[in-house]
Amino acid sequence: MVNVKGRWALITGAARGIGYLTAKFMAEQGCNLILHSRNITHTEKVAEEVKAMGVEAYAVQAELSDLDSVQKMLEEIDKLGVRVDIVLNNAGMQIAYRTDYFKTPVEDYTESFKINTVAPAMICYHFMPKMIENGFGRILNTTSGIRLEPEQAGYSASKAALDKITIDLGSKVEGTDVMINLTDPGWCRTDLGGPHAPNAPESAIPGIVVGAFVDDKKSGRYLNAPFFTGMTLEDAVKKAEAEFDSPYNK
Repeated sequence: MVNVKGRWALITGAARGIGYLTAKFMAEQGCNLILHSRNITHTEKVAEEVKAMGVEAYAVQAELSDLDSVQKMLEEIDKLGVRVDIVLNNAGMQIAYRTDYFKTPVEDYTESFKINTVAPAMICYHFMPKMIENGFGRILNTTSGIRLEPEQAGYSASKAALDKITIDLGSKVEGTDVMINLTDPGWCRTDLGGPHAPNAPESAIPGIVVGAFVDDKKSGRYLNAPFFTGMTLEDAVKKAEAEFDSPYNK
């Protein structure tokens, strides 16, 4: 199992929900954090909390629908002078639920793809070459299990595109200590999931981050957090390595 103590992780959407819980969990493991939100004031609370746990933390901001803002954030992170070994692309947006899905507007797709596909892809493209050069890296892209719901076409299509990008990139690093995988928190009671979702946000821990700790050089996997609910991190890592295989050469 990877020891993340003293390493640096970028977490997008860290101000609330799954991202907030992820930040606290990673800090418990001794991981230093770069905490992203749309406005830097939103991460003040979590930054103070993780620093009180004994790790270092920086806050950065970017509106993920504004790709120039994403690029500016990446340049700001570079200026911090730290080595980002772990990227947790947690932030995402469910644009709308269209009961009359034949009238889905184009904007559902354009906005969804900017936030849920292009922005995380930019982040991957920025950090992955450096990880390859350093010989170590972990990237987790948050996907969704939504299927057969044209009511959420923009969101689900943008996540499917992110799946494709992740799996294709993973084929280039398979067998190395740079690993890129997919993670899915399940349907949780967050701002995105809504108040009627069946699962508490806490149920996504540790599964939502297990891909940051696996050490078997396999990429392109779909690590579904509900499969690990209630497990210790150590047991979750063992389960992920034993039961979740890469999709290549099958």
